[in-house]
Amino acid sequence: MKEEKLELLADFYEFTMSNGYFEKNKNDIAYFDIFFRNIPDNGGYAKVAGLEQIIEFIQNLRFDDEDIEFLRSQKIFSEEYLKYLRDFKFTGDIWAIPEGTVVFPNEPLITVRAPVVEAQLLETMLLTIINHQSLIATKTARIVRAAKGRPVMEFGARRAHGISAAVYGARAAIIGGACGTSCTLTAKEFNVPVSGTMAHSWIQSFDSEYEAFKAYAELYPNGCTFLIDTYNAMESGLPNAIKVFDEILKPQWIRPVAVRLDSGDLAYLSKKIRKVLDNAGYSDCKICLTNSLDEYLITSLLEQKAEVDSFGVGENLITAKSEPVFGGVYKLAAIERNGKIIPKIKISENIEKITNPSFKKVCRFYSKDTNYALADVIMLKDEELPDREYEIFDEQNTWKRKNLTNFYVKELQEKIFEDGKLIYNVPSLEEIANHEKEELKTIWEEVKRLNNPQKYYVDLSKELYTLKANMLKRN
Repeated sequence: MKEEKLELLADFYEFTMSNGYFEKNKNDIAYFDIFFRNIPDNGGYAKVAGLEQIIEFIQNLRFDDEDIEFLRSQKIFSEEYLKYLRDFKFTGDIWAIPEGTVVFPNEPLITVRAPVVEAQLLETMLLTIINHQSLIATKTARIVRAAKGRPVMEFGARRAHGISAAVYGARAAIIGGACGTSCTLTAKEFNVPVSGTMAHSWIQSFDSEYEAFKAYAELYPNGCTFLIDTYNAMESGLPNAIKVFDEILKPQWIRPVAVRLDSGDLAYLSKKIRKVLDNAGYSDCKICLTNSLDEYLITSLLEQKAEVDSFGVGENLITAKSEPVFGGVYKLAAIERNGKIIPKIKISENIEKITNPSFKKVCRFYSKDTNYALADVIMLKDEELPDREYEIFDEQNTWKRKNLTNFYVKELQEKIFEDGKLIYNVPSLEEIANHEKEELKTIWEEVKRLNNPQKYYVDLSKELYTLKANMLKRN
């Protein structure tokens, strides 16, 4: 996309706090974690997305004269701080879980280590990107799972909440498992398959439906997907489509791609359409269903034995309509002073809002026998990875314990920035989508259920649990 001026896309308090740190000579190094507390739609897992755009934002984060003048006009910032912003460049370190990875609540998706004056300024933009794309990737993963191997195309641009939501929402949908998008700009920017057929308006603009189909077949003989429900799918649309297949495509030895149904009783009509197409000699012509689909309607259609080869999903995907907030937060976990890490904790009467202190890492335990993920453990950064029997336990109900054996361990976060320099090899969207598919193979089917999924274990190491418990007692 054309580069936008996004440096002021921050809650205003980030500038007031940053100015305060600057004025009070607080030179501490801060550690901030981005994590989320609940999985959307009561699902069993989430997908993280948006890291590439975060990298681009940080690399291009500069404040120009226009920005400085606006901040000066607020009459609360010192000239020394404004000069600091004019020369701003990110100098910290960032660790992140790669895009497309399966993630769970309370795990640090991103950890920022930087001078507190810098780290504070990143909060809103990082959350905006991670929350949006992770939400859409997670919703798409649910829809793709419901489709049971049938391709799902993202069709939501016109229903998205703005331009960026359309473009990056489609990108996130690819990460979540969609096979393509209708958004041409996303296809161009990220080199992904683009799809699009015809509109009802095309058909209405001709004197007859037959003429509309005929004209389309003459223009695009190798890509014929006809929208057959403008007037009457069974009485008009399908007969006219078959007539054009016979008259225009068959003499050229070209086969039709599909017919698309966008209204009516999709299960009932799709079964009737399949029979007619088969009897007409077009058993290879696919049926695509659209019309306000989501994972539940797709599940219902398949339970009704609908004859469907692919789905186009729009508004319920691109807006994550059933639960349109991912809920990621950006919380201080530690301060580094004179080379020493000082853990910090946020305490609340709501247990789920109590944060996990200090500089941490997320480790995933896999079975050596099956390669399935067994559990995740959040550890202190300097803890050694276990290589033999390891006991995990529930943080709230510590009597719930389990010994893990015959496993291997993978640290999920990778270092992205070091001293302000990008050291990460940013993968292509295709590589991320392939990583997403491989990730899903490691997750138990019970965790991937759409309804009442098995809860996946995410526990604290004994060292982190003890640190947290002692800090809670002291406070």
